[in-house]
Amino acid sequence: MTTSPRIALIHALKHSIAPIEAAFAKAWPEARLMNLLDDSLSADLARDGGLNDAMTERFLVLGRYAAATGADAILFTCSAFGPCIEAVARAHAPMPVLRPNEAMIERAVTMGRRIGLLSTFAPTLASMPPEFPTSVQIVPKLAEGALAALDRGDRATHNRLIVEASHDLRDCDVVALAQFSIAATAPLVAEATGRPVVTTPDSAVEKLMKLLAARA
Repeated sequence: MTTSPRIALIHALKHSIAPIEAAFAKAWPEARLMNLLDDSLSADLARDGGLNDAMTERFLVLGRYAAATGADAILFTCSAFGPCIEAVARAHAPMPVLRPNEAMIERAVTMGRRIGLLSTFAPTLASMPPEFPTSVQIVPKLAEGALAALDRGDRATHNRLIVEASHDLRDCDVVALAQFSIAATAPLVAEATGRPVVTTPDSAVEKLMKLLAARA
């Protein structure tokens, strides 16, 4: 493998692109990134109220397209689609295919037993807790209205609503930010809660670097 692997980034929210590109720029600027965005995925999940076979097939199509472009690894940045992403991982083994949360979860569970899970997208708080080991306690918290504010371009309200929601997580050992789109609020949440905060983009980039180095 070259020193500049091609990483396919697959997004269900346009807001996820900038945070993961920033994380790569900071930790692994040599990686060649490719962005695939289908922002109807999250809208259709919210409409349908759950994952189904049709949604899994859409993910498999995205995975096949990414692999066909010569990707060395695939990172999904959409946190509410775990089973769909697992299907892609099975289809393309042994290529690294990462769920957005897995690296962050691995880091968070080393930092405490009571983990606050902060999200702006309600389906994430249904799909993500089962990805944690049963040895930890998950305290889910939805920042109501924050994603709608971000969709309107009102980042100040988005950030304020996240900080306000995080106050309910001050008795946790660590706060996990469940989505790429809220990673930039990590310093604000850390200040508001007095707790360590882990984010999905930084954790994912670190894990991909290790996986691809091991395969080189």
